Amino acid sequence: MADTISSERRSRNMSAIKSKDTKPEVYLRKLLYHHGFRYRKNYSGVFGHPDIYLPKYKVAIFVHGCYWHRHSGCRYAYMPKSRVEFWQKKFDNNVRRDRLVKETLESQGIRCLVVWECTIKKMQKDNNVEAEYLQELSQFIKTI
Repeated sequence: MADTISSERRSRNMSAIKSKDTKPEVYLRKLLYHHGFRYRKNYSGVFGHPDIYLPKYKVAIFVHGCYWHRHSGCRYAYMPKSRVEFWQKKFDNNVRRDRLVKETLESQGIRCLVVWECTIKKMQKDNNVEAEYLQELSQFIKTI
């Protein structure tokens, strides 16, 4: 299936997608800060440059977009209809890199947590879900 928009337009759209300071990341960082957690963002001193790194607890948090990082079973992780081979290769590489980063950090004694974009969306819509997930997140961080 051919793309429905020009390659120039597609390029402009794709270049507008941010990799740092996305809305879900900022939302989660504000929640963590409000609950007393201090962190480094996109910390280059840790392999994989985690979105949020809590040095006191040696915890790396990655806020993953469901589409780009292929959240299994999620409605946001759909496959584009055009250039399927290209996208499949790109997604496979992303998943492979995510696995390598997680294994490397865990071998260094750094605990990893992935927070999915769809989870953040649920948290933003419902205060009860936000409170529950924040409780789980806090327990994970503080568990040594």
